[in-house]
Amino acid sequence: KYPRTLHSDLKALEGSPCKAVFAPTEMYLPGNTTWVTVDGLTDHLCGKTRPGHFRGVTTIVSKFLHVVEPDVALFGNKDYQQRRVLEQMVRDQDLPIRVVAAPTVREPDGLAMSSRNVRLDPTARLAATAIPKALDAARAAFDRGERGVAALSEPVRQALIAAGGTIDYVEIADDQTLAPLPSDRHVAAPAVLAIAAFFGGVRLIDNVALR
Repeated sequence: KYPRTLHSDLKALEGSPCKAVFAPTEMYLPGNTTWVTVDGLTDHLCGKTRPGHFRGVTTIVSKFLHVVEPDVALFGNKDYQQRRVLEQMVRDQDLPIRVVAAPTVREPDGLAMSSRNVRLDPTARLAATAIPKALDAARAAFDRGERGVAALSEPVRQALIAAGGTIDYVEIADDQTLAPLPSDRHVAAPAVLAIAAFFGGVRLIDNVALR
């Protein structure tokens, strides 16, 4: 489905400290009827606009963790909600694994690294740089003392639309519950400004911490 292949991923690991790669050909046996779900954190953001998505994520990651039995699991902050959901799953299941939040890695133009980026044509790729620019501007406003939810999020929304993006969501959410804050409120506790938007038909996500 995507240009990226296992071969290219292995090629990218050459020269790195990587010692082994777990690449199963099948993780679901016929007749699979068991799922792992995390309630609450999956009710908002991507969980709201993509029903059932996180059930698949938590189920397959749970299977991976049980098979591989790692001591440490790293999950990137680009998918902030996914990382928080998986932290909750590991904690609730008493898995002897330390979940580490890895910083978002960005391309030279600021776009968060993602396998989906290769699906962007040059025009959409350039337009999509509005995402990190808008988030940077929101963070700068926050650092200057702005706390209004609408005042922080609405300029982001307008910047993405002006760049040709189609909004899935632009939300400022509570850092702990991931519940979106009402637009007439103020940010009074650690929060995350999270977005999902389509550029050139490709759904991209990104976020910035407000704390």
